[in-house]
Amino acid sequence: MGIVFAPLGLVLVFTAAITPQWREGRAHLGMSGPGSLLRSGARGQGSVEALLLLRSDGLWESCLQVEHSELKQCWPVAGPYQRDPRVRLAQGLILTSLFLCGTGIVLACIGVRCWTDIPLRGVTATGGLLVVISGLLSLTALSVYTHNLGRLGMADPSQGTNNSRFPHLSLHPAGSLYFGWLGSCLQVLGGGALLFSFKRPRCPTCPTCPDLPACPACSSCPEITNKPETGVYEVSC
Repeated sequence: MGIVFAPLGLVLVFTAAITPQWREGRAHLGMSGPGSLLRSGARGQGSVEALLLLRSDGLWESCLQVEHSELKQCWPVAGPYQRDPRVRLAQGLILTSLFLCGTGIVLACIGVRCWTDIPLRGVTATGGLLVVISGLLSLTALSVYTHNLGRLGMADPSQGTNNSRFPHLSLHPAGSLYFGWLGSCLQVLGGGALLFSFKRPRCPTCPTCPDLPACPACSSCPEITNKPETGVYEVSC
């Protein structure tokens, strides 16, 4: 469970980090009002009374698109949005989460040692702990971003996204956030499975003397010698 969930969570969180759909907004643009800079791109497409503008923002990229057209442009985040301390906090937490999760997966693979019978329990537990911490960090980043989604990059929250060029955009959570939530939960579950699933194996004990481990001398125990096809091996615990 841990070996499957941890890498899957890493892929989902990484997908959320690089995609620009953390928040989206839509607005109708009149051809004679704000947004008239798009009139030149709409010429030749017939009589258009209004356009639907789609705006999306991520941690490192923003995009602007006119619906039902090929007019789309993406650019690295800049301006007040880039300088917003909450956006910077989310960026730092996501990067740290990706690094810790990758390190934890490597340690878990080394500790599980599928090619042997006995795993390295301490190494596996350490990898699971790192994966759990990475999941909690990404959950924190997503919570901070979602809680302040409509105020990020705004000097005055009451002004919304109004400016001299674009009308008000009603912002709402987008698909990348859901990828991030799902991936973070999988990281916590997978890391917890790695952290708690490997218990120290119990050595066999002599039925007659439960306080002593089984050894070749236990062949005198009737509980062992009477069992057919039972081999007694010396086990070093």
